[in-house]
Amino acid sequence: MEARYIGIDLGGTSAKIGVVDGEGNLLKHTEVPTHGEGPEPVLQRVVETVREVTIQSGTSWDQVVGIGMGLPGFLDLERGVIKRLTNLPWENVPIVERLETLCNRPVRIDNDANVAALGESWSGAGAGVDDMVAITLGTGVGGGVIAGGRLIHGVSNAAGEIGHVCVEPDGARCGCGQRGCLETISSATGIVRLAKEALEKGESTVLAETAQKGELTARDVFQAAEQGDAVASRVVQTAVDALARVMAMITVVLNPARFVIGGGVARAGDTLFQPLKEAYRKHVLPSAAEGVEIVPAKLGNNAGIIGAAGLIARRENPASAS
Repeated sequence: MEARYIGIDLGGTSAKIGVVDGEGNLLKHTEVPTHGEGPEPVLQRVVETVREVTIQSGTSWDQVVGIGMGLPGFLDLERGVIKRLTNLPWENVPIVERLETLCNRPVRIDNDANVAALGESWSGAGAGVDDMVAITLGTGVGGGVIAGGRLIHGVSNAAGEIGHVCVEPDGARCGCGQRGCLETISSATGIVRLAKEALEKGESTVLAETAQKGELTARDVFQAAEQGDAVASRVVQTAVDALARVMAMITVVLNPARFVIGGGVARAGDTLFQPLKEAYRKHVLPSAAEGVEIVPAKLGNNAGIIGAAGLIARRENPASAS
C-alpha cells in the first residue's frame, strides 16, 4: 500500500489542500475559503476538505501517513503552536495538537516560505541538488534555505528571512520596522514605490500614462522596461542589483548550488533574470559562484501544498524529500 501525504497551505483568504505521493507528485488538490475567521470554523472546514480530497484522489485513509501545514506567521515549532499569524486572527493556537486530535494522524507545521522552498527542493526547480536557496518575490520578499537536503531554521526560526537583509541603511521604512530592507526595493511593492518616486519627481516615462489609468503595478514597470523606457529600466536595475548583492552574500555564507526565484515578480521572465544574472556575476566572489545556477521556480501556487506534505514525507523517509 503506497504511502500518501496531506499538504495544507494556509492563507488569509483560502487554504489550499492536496494529496501528494512519495515522489512529490500532487495527485489531487482543492481550495477552501478562510474568510479571515478564527481557528475553529476554519479547521472544521479544512478537516472536512482533507477527507473529501483524499477520497477524490483515490486514496484510502489508511494510506495517509500524516499531515503537513504551511502557515504565514510566527510559530513555536517545538510545541506545535501558532504564536500569531500575519493575516488571520489566530494567536496561541495549539495547531498540531488540535489537528492530530481531529484527524488521528501525525501533524507537522512550518513557515509558509519554508514549505514552499521544501516543495521546490523535492519536486520542483530545486530537485536534484542538496543545497539551494528559494527566494519569493511578491508583495514582500521571502525565502527558505535547504542545506544538505534539510530545511534550515536557525536558533529563532528566522533562517531564510532574506527580505530583511539591510541593503540601504538610510532607505525606506520596512514593515518590520527597520529601514532599507531588501523587501523595500526588490519586492513588487518596492518596485512600485521606486516607480512612484520617479513620477513624483516629474521624470518623463510611459508609466505616467499607466498610473493615470489606474493603480501602477510591478508588472507595468517590467513591461515598460522591456519596451525600453529609461525610468522603468532604472527601477528594474535598482531592484535587481539589490537582490543580486544579497544573493552574492548568501553565496559566500551558504554556497548553494542553486537559487530558485519565484513569486509574482519572477513572472517577468528574462526581463528579470537576464539583468539579475549579470548583476550577480558582478557582485559575487567568482570562485564561490562556480556552478551556481539561478533558475525560475516551477511549482507556482502548488509549492506550498507539496512542501507541506514533504514535512511528513521527510520525517518518515529522510531520502524522500531531499
